[in-house]
Amino acid sequence: MAFGILAFGAYLPRLRLSRKAIADANGWFNPALKSQGKGERAMCNWDEDVVTMAVEAGRDALAERDRSTVAAIRFASTTFPFLDRLHAGIAAEALALNTEIAAQDVAASQRAATSALASAFTGKEETLIVAAEQRRARSASPVEMTTGDGAAAILVGEGEAVAKLLASASRTADFVDHYRSLDNPFDYQWEERWIRDAGYSEIVPPTILQCLEKAKRKASEVTHFCMPAVLPRVAASMAKATGIPEAAVRDNFHAVCGETGAAHPLLMLVGALEESKPADLILLVGFGQGADALLLEVTDAIKRQPKRLGLKGHLKRRKEETNYNKFLAFNDAINLERGMRAEADKLTPLSALWRNRETVTSFMGGRCTKCGTLQFPRTNICVNPNCNAMHTQEPHPFADEIGKINSYTADRLTYSPDPPACYGMIQFDAGGRVMIDFTDVDAGDLAVGLPMRMMFRIKDIDQQRGFRRYFWKAAPAGAKA
Repeated sequence: MAFGILAFGAYLPRLRLSRKAIADANGWFNPALKSQGKGERAMCNWDEDVVTMAVEAGRDALAERDRSTVAAIRFASTTFPFLDRLHAGIAAEALALNTEIAAQDVAASQRAATSALASAFTGKEETLIVAAEQRRARSASPVEMTTGDGAAAILVGEGEAVAKLLASASRTADFVDHYRSLDNPFDYQWEERWIRDAGYSEIVPPTILQCLEKAKRKASEVTHFCMPAVLPRVAASMAKATGIPEAAVRDNFHAVCGETGAAHPLLMLVGALEESKPADLILLVGFGQGADALLLEVTDAIKRQPKRLGLKGHLKRRKEETNYNKFLAFNDAINLERGMRAEADKLTPLSALWRNRETVTSFMGGRCTKCGTLQFPRTNICVNPNCNAMHTQEPHPFADEIGKINSYTADRLTYSPDPPACYGMIQFDAGGRVMIDFTDVDAGDLAVGLPMRMMFRIKDIDQQRGFRRYFWKAAPAGAKA
């Protein structure tokens, strides 16, 4: 038994926007974009944001684990949708964690996730660190080409650790390479050479060397060097400056998903853990107003991790998107005429949301303790006509249940940000059924009997009051490993 990383997971949206589509749409204004029009970036569906992605990454990490032992959750992001709401609290309820859990949001820096991870190692509690990012960008900007949407999760605690921390080091410096503000939600970035020479080159190497010195390890021993950097060859330069072998520098996934901001260090860590073997050394670096460096040693327990979708699985779970206008619409970068059917008032009574939080956020149904029948939602009367017992329901989680489509509709009359609106009846394999919206599915692929799994998503957004309502939707079960 050791204190270290117990589990890890990742999440990438299914949609991948071709960078060529961005360059083709904006090349008339900025011809230089064509040189960057290679590969693709992960792109959130209209019903995804940092909260939904973090929940899915957390579910991936906690697969086949007892969640009752998780004592704390830390949520890192710089693109939280609310200014005054605990996003870690939403994630904790969606993951059906204990109500006694300590929850914290960590923000305001691209190294928020590495700082949260380093802090978790200083405690003794089992802590889930989730990080997610959905950065907005101006059209025709380099940021639009380089960023991507995604999330990662790391569980730290006492147990059969797959990796243990040997040492960590941090350095803080108010080096402003880019910034966003309440008045300007888009990145304002300074000159690249200055960022490389005055930022990375001055701040990162001393932090790495301090970490290695504390661990009493040599740079040449590092097997995997994980350091996100949008600027070309910066990670390789930092490796060379500190004596880390060039072969240890990990791919930053720019070609296949883009840079996922605060979540990217953990995403790269998950990628390294998926390919690690016992005794490998992983050096993780986060950069942003300073730097964090964590040196981890992989243990034999890496061989016994449960099967999960992980980063590799999510990279394979993809659908190419070449419609740049859809990307703009999903990110509110253009003002579409959405029609009269979109004018319904989406007011969410906060009192009703609180009373029904187990059903809405945790997706808890019921199980009759007398006959064993499962049902959703939970009621005071068992739905089994041969039972109909009263007050015998105990909570039963449906979020991880697999079901099949009993009936479906692809509706172009009702309003949907991505028509048609697809929904139908899901019959769960273990029992119980629910009428629910579908997501991440093409209307032509719908069929009775299609296996479906539940995913945490945005139900709708109250544009008048700036409130987004979360619920669960059904997606093809091929999304599950």
